[in-house]
Amino acid sequence: MADRFAVGRGDRVAIAARNYPEWALAFWATVKLGAVAVPLNAWWTGPELTYAIGHSRARVMFADHERLERLAPHLPELDLAGVVDVRAELDDLVTAGKGQAVPVAEVGPDDDVTILYTSGTTGRPKGAAGTHRNICNFVWNGLYAQASGARPATPPANPVQPVTLLTFPLFHVGGLQSHLVPYTFYGGKLVLMYKWHPDEAIDLIEREAVIAFSGVPTTAFSLLERAAERGVSLDSVAGMSSGATLVPPELVRRIDSQFAGRVAPGNGYGLTETSGAMVFNAGAGYVARPDSVGRPISPVNEVRIVTEDGRDAAPGEVGEIWMKGPTVVRGYFDDPAATAAAFTDGWFHTGDLGRIDDDGLLFVVDRLKDVVIRGGENVYSAEVEAALFEHPDVADAAIVGVPHPALGEEVAAVVRVRNGGDVDEAGLAAHLRQRLAGFKVPSRWWLRSDELPRNAAGKVLKRQLRDELATRR
Repeated sequence: MADRFAVGRGDRVAIAARNYPEWALAFWATVKLGAVAVPLNAWWTGPELTYAIGHSRARVMFADHERLERLAPHLPELDLAGVVDVRAELDDLVTAGKGQAVPVAEVGPDDDVTILYTSGTTGRPKGAAGTHRNICNFVWNGLYAQASGARPATPPANPVQPVTLLTFPLFHVGGLQSHLVPYTFYGGKLVLMYKWHPDEAIDLIEREAVIAFSGVPTTAFSLLERAAERGVSLDSVAGMSSGATLVPPELVRRIDSQFAGRVAPGNGYGLTETSGAMVFNAGAGYVARPDSVGRPISPVNEVRIVTEDGRDAAPGEVGEIWMKGPTVVRGYFDDPAATAAAFTDGWFHTGDLGRIDDDGLLFVVDRLKDVVIRGGENVYSAEVEAALFEHPDVADAAIVGVPHPALGEEVAAVVRVRNGGDVDEAGLAAHLRQRLAGFKVPSRWWLRSDELPRNAAGKVLKRQLRDELATRR
């Protein structure tokens, strides 16, 4: 990279590919040179990829064949010094560099090391500019969490290698900073999948002796269900975590029940702008309070709840979650207006609604924009979704607000019914009325057998569902 493309400190290097092993090699080579890795969403179209490459002013791009095909018509308009097909040409670069001394990069803690683009579900994606300080502190936060938990004072003579099945894409903060970086640091093993499939996941877990599994709730639910159907106990697994979206408490209960308390459930709460999880709940504490994401991982992480009028909320009062600490990114790359709007004196405004109880536990109530205001009453979609997941025939669910002439908005539910499930709208409504106030029960329903639309991070595309519901009568 240094010799052929003159990549050096501060240069941006784009990576556009599936979770191939070469992805990791391209990333660490970039970091080693003091350059800035720019992971690109592999689900993006050619124009979307082109925007991020141009916006970040990337000098070199590593891409797989599918991404190169999408970008082919747009490459002439990009100012790239080099384009490398990671599946066909990376070996040539490695061979060419054998025997040569790796350049020593002089970098500072606050130099950029990554630009991770937000999902961009509304408007253009923003590039969260992460620094070496951010990533290193994320790793040390994880080590602090381990050291402060229940573990032997003396390490075992033959420690077990950390092994995880990677279900998150590497271009996502959950894949890159929560898995690739720390597992490389720990000397661990990442087991990659070309595409999620529960049967293949079970086979890989057993073959590779996977210790830790992490995925979005739908992935975790499908793994549990398929393992139960096959009668597989997944003996090597010690921990099962979920995140990247709001986690229904029912998932925690199923993990605890299915594994008879042997597997510790976990939930990490954080965002791209916080370099991954800053708050964590796990083990017995999570089983006891499955509706909470826990407490800050380490003393250097701070969380506050801010009301609409800008004051700190009282215990139990709902407001926007703000977070501060050494893993919070410096801002958005080349976007001072967006940075000023989202950061105040180092505090990042998450856009999530939450509350903190008297014990210091954080509860994520909903996304600000996902609150349905029905006749002046706030209906938190996450609460209704969590109640729906308790129904045995519900495989997936999303709550959205749709326009109503008198109420302003009414509550609508989109539910994927489990294969073989025998439930209708009336049955689901009755199920909710036993758990929630009447105004929270959806008045419009859409029962479907196909998957709900999601982005690459696993979050439901609620705007798309709202548009689809608007055409249904």
